[in-house]
Amino acid sequence: MSTKPSLTERRKAATQLDIARAAAELFTEHGPDGTTAEDIAGRAGVALRTFYRYFRSKQDAVAPLLSVGADRWRERLAEARPGTAVPEALERSIAESLTPATGADEEGLRWTRGLLRASAGDPALRAVWYRVNQESEERLRVIVAGLAGPDADLLEVRLAAAAATDAIRIALETWAETDAPLRGEGSPAALAVRCLRELTDGTRLLGRSQNTSRDA
Repeated sequence: MSTKPSLTERRKAATQLDIARAAAELFTEHGPDGTTAEDIAGRAGVALRTFYRYFRSKQDAVAPLLSVGADRWRERLAEARPGTAVPEALERSIAESLTPATGADEEGLRWTRGLLRASAGDPALRAVWYRVNQESEERLRVIVAGLAGPDADLLEVRLAAAAATDAIRIALETWAETDAPLRGEGSPAALAVRCLRELTDGTRLLGRSQNTSRDA
């Protein structure tokens, strides 16, 4: 059975993303406190009732935008060839997904930076960010389990999924606090790979040993 989204589902996702971009623009310009749901609906060109059909609050509206990168990363990881070692697959997919290849990728990272900065003073916006990461981690477990094989320890699978998710989260949060570039030293990709290696040191599934020296 095909899992391709229907036309209705694609339209719904497009509308949600339009609203998310409008919310991100307004949060960047005026901050969450200076933005209302009415403002977001107006910027997105939808009725207020349409806004509330999709989102419970103004902060919740940015969730689709924050989820886009995680969705692409998991898709890339799921495409890893059978037999690919888990650490290799995770590092490669993280580095590739966080290294912008197009203008849209660059824009997405800049939106994320702006939203993370805005979340510093808005607990509700931070809660959306943490929820997006938690949901991504739960979906990631299935992919990691498939890569690890049927004999993998389920605890190790959960640890690997949590470590990979936190590596990206911590890297993006750290990067957002600085003016570091999108590529190269201090970039999201460089920071995330460093975080992943630190967080997974010693786990059996990822083939690490605390006594094994590795290049940074």
